[in-house]
Amino acid sequence: MRKLTYASAGVDIDAADQAKKQIATMAKSTFNEKVRTSIGLFAGAYDFDDRILLSSTDSVGTKVMIADMMGVLNTIGEDIVNHCANDIAVHNANPLFFLDYIAHSDFEPKQIISLVEGIVKGCKNAKIALIGGETAQLPGIYPSGMFDLAGFIVGEVKKDSLINGELISPGDVIIGLPSNGLHTNGYSLARKVLFDIGKFTVKSYVDELGCTVGEALLATHTLYVSAVHKLRDKVSIHGMAHITGGGVPGNLIRVLPENCYARIYSDTVKTPSIMKLIRRIGNIESHEMYRTFNMGFGYLIIVSAREMDITLEALTSFDAFCAGEITKGKKGKKGVEICR
Repeated sequence: MRKLTYASAGVDIDAADQAKKQIATMAKSTFNEKVRTSIGLFAGAYDFDDRILLSSTDSVGTKVMIADMMGVLNTIGEDIVNHCANDIAVHNANPLFFLDYIAHSDFEPKQIISLVEGIVKGCKNAKIALIGGETAQLPGIYPSGMFDLAGFIVGEVKKDSLINGELISPGDVIIGLPSNGLHTNGYSLARKVLFDIGKFTVKSYVDELGCTVGEALLATHTLYVSAVHKLRDKVSIHGMAHITGGGVPGNLIRVLPENCYARIYSDTVKTPSIMKLIRRIGNIESHEMYRTFNMGFGYLIIVSAREMDITLEALTSFDAFCAGEITKGKKGKKGVEICR
């Protein structure tokens, strides 16, 4: 059987990375002296008086299709809030407000209300104000019953408290916080494997999952903001990474200085059962799994080795674990390696 890749499911990560590089160059031409981050980090930073504003935007991707199949629309709103809040938490921001974007062809008002109910729940959990949004009816673009959901968040941080990874150095340790499933990435490949190859439906109960396929796929994206808030007054956080599209390699490298190499040990976390099922049925290589899914590593926090025990103790309720270490960059270049 031919080994599946994310590209064969319709998502070409390499092509997207090439486009992002060109976009970053174009975007940089608009920068002024108040822009504090480059394109490619988890959030954009902008000087604003005595503080820095952090902003990020994202969508839940084709997870909306699982929600539609399940007839459950009030959880993916929570997903998008959590995803965006985690992204700005990487840079130590306190979330301020959120806006949503819902595009559809022929949704009924009750369906839109259900989506917003999830967004409101997520905002309350993350202590963010939902101050507006846009609902666009676009027949001809979206097929009947299909829709899209995106979000935009703004947060703030004191100028001397911004975390961008520049403190990371060889000898540091990587603390992991577990995911509870796919979160909001890798659904195109998951759908191809589970529905096209495995012939499951969202209602199929699978013993190793302990629930239906749909329930496993719809598990709400974990919110890590409170973990960051609990830790930051106890230790010096050198850097953080939210593991989303691109997996551990594609996200951790975004915050590494040029002279640093990250070694992640795969046996330090329990890989969610849904990912094991996808890997087995799809005959997917390990490398492809790690660049598509979070593989159980939901969020990574980098601290000095001498503060590892304090960090783990502070985050006991979040099931924190030591996920790896930072070593000197190979030939002076940064990189990420998954070790087994």
